[in-house]
Amino acid sequence: MKWPVIDRDVREMPVSVLAYIGDAVYELYVRMHSCRGCLGKSGQLHRRSVSLVRAKAQAQAVQKLLPLLGEDELSIYRRGRNSQPSSRSRHADPADYQMATGLEALIGYLALSDREQRLDDLMTRILEDEDHETKTRTPKP
Repeated sequence: MKWPVIDRDVREMPVSVLAYIGDAVYELYVRMHSCRGCLGKSGQLHRRSVSLVRAKAQAQAVQKLLPLLGEDELSIYRRGRNSQPSSRSRHADPADYQMATGLEALIGYLALSDREQRLDDLMTRILEDEDHETKTRTPKP
């Protein structure tokens, strides 16, 4: 997907803006992924998407990605993780929420920096890992 061009250095943008954009981009990727091959109703798609977008799932995803990130990407992630958001989630563990904010900042940074291929690679890794885990979980009796 082609994003609008930003006429300033994306690294200089407030991390809250990067996370704001990253949240939207991440959710769009998840929604598109959830729609692939799914003949379910919109409520089922929504529940599936929410399970992947929540802070705990994002925190687990970023832990898998950390070894793959370059120094510039790690720097953006850390800025997001260490930021002091103006609000907190009532339903998420604070550590998970901070890690999720870092991931969203990284996703926003990649989207706004026109690094579409890298963004696709990381999101594919996250979503493929989730698909694999879903398929290997044993159903509850």
